[in-house]
Amino acid sequence: MVAPSLIPKKAGDRVKTDRCDAVQLARLMRSGDLTPVYVPQVEDEAIRDLTRARGDAVGDLKAAKFRLKAFLLRHDIRYPGRSTWGPAHLRWLSKVVCPTPAQQIVFPEYVRAVNEHTERLQRLEQELQDHVNTWRLQPVVEALQALRGVQFTVAVTLVAELGDLTRFENPRQLMSYLGLTPSEYSSGEHRRQGSIAKTGNTHARRALVEGPWAYRYPAKVSRHLQLRLEKLPKPVQDTSWKAQVRLCRRYRQLSARGKNPYKVVVAIARELIAFVWAIAKQVPVTA
Repeated sequence: MVAPSLIPKKAGDRVKTDRCDAVQLARLMRSGDLTPVYVPQVEDEAIRDLTRARGDAVGDLKAAKFRLKAFLLRHDIRYPGRSTWGPAHLRWLSKVVCPTPAQQIVFPEYVRAVNEHTERLQRLEQELQDHVNTWRLQPVVEALQALRGVQFTVAVTLVAELGDLTRFENPRQLMSYLGLTPSEYSSGEHRRQGSIAKTGNTHARRALVEGPWAYRYPAKVSRHLQLRLEKLPKPVQDTSWKAQVRLCRRYRQLSARGKNPYKVVVAIARELIAFVWAIAKQVPVTA
């Protein structure tokens, strides 16, 4: 399979027949100008749909919470506590009384929407956990959780969106595929690099950039990380610790230079995907 949008075509070529197309494809194939694309298996695509449905549920839940908070703020009804959406906050919401009967109708509807989206998210997360346990790429998902900042949701999203990571010959190809490499506009002796290219899979890139925030702190093996590491082979554990030492040091170095925190996170994510590739190469996967 090749990418139709990447097939070279002459600007003035206005003749299209099956024979001309066949001859052109044969010539491009011989010259190596066709770009192959990865075709996921049916089971892999099903898990990908499930992870995207979970992501949609998270977005809908955030929107519902925002609407409820905005409604209360418009009427100057403020929660006296600190953390929201905990048991204390939910008990406070059950005691809120609005000034007018019409507003008292609107308020419970907003609360009900938050509860429905919360239950929907919990159902999808449970279904995702159940289906991943019988997935052929489950060993890769479990192994990737050895990395700090890469828990179940991030790991399964990366594997579902990227598929078989071993198809990339080196980490640089994977970085470029995710659009984490900087754009460049250079001419002559002048070299100018801009923001990241942002090409490739946006779902995988969005999930990946959440993990590097964990490397703000010194390298250590927390209790939760230790429980995940106990199930994994020694080479994967060694790669996990190597990643911690390097990325934590890299985060401190970039921050000390006065770099923007978001740029630092993207730089750490670019190196983190290299360790993801290294761990995936160590885990055998059945076809």
